[in-house]
Amino acid sequence: MARFAAFLRAINVGGRRVTNDDLKAAAEAAGFEDAATFRASGNLIVSTGMRSPERITSALEDGLEDAIGFEVPVMLRDADAVRAIAAADPFDGARTAGPKGKLQVLLLEKAPPKKARDEVLALATTDDRLAIEGSELYWLPSGATMESELDTKLVGELLGAYTQRTMGTIEQITSKHLS
Repeated sequence: MARFAAFLRAINVGGRRVTNDDLKAAAEAAGFEDAATFRASGNLIVSTGMRSPERITSALEDGLEDAIGFEVPVMLRDADAVRAIAAADPFDGARTAGPKGKLQVLLLEKAPPKKARDEVLALATTDDRLAIEGSELYWLPSGATMESELDTKLVGELLGAYTQRTMGTIEQITSKHLS
């Protein structure tokens, strides 16, 4: 039985409210075991005997839509991938070196092609540092993300669907559910 983290896009924002109990029940009804949630921001941890990430993602998306009545894109990562994200240091220790902004992780559906990757990385500034490793975009803003000049809409147009978490959230999910 393998453990996975499903990072859900657009849960508990814009009037799309879903309780953690409802998320957990939806995952269990879709055949997943040991379902757990972390915070009320669309972090779902499940166990399954399925091995295909595409099949797992599809089963979760279908099960969630059936249970809560709207489409929920899932950015799925296995336990090893989440641990690797939590251990990543894309800015050589800068995340603890004093910027007021929190290190953000944008979990993408898939690793971007080189052209899109280059275009997004060209958006980086001294106030908004960017790095891409695999299917994650790491963003270190110098302050609050809402104050940033980074065009996240353009990032989405270039890289496709994503969901965003702080590195602290990824680390906490790892230590609580995937260690």
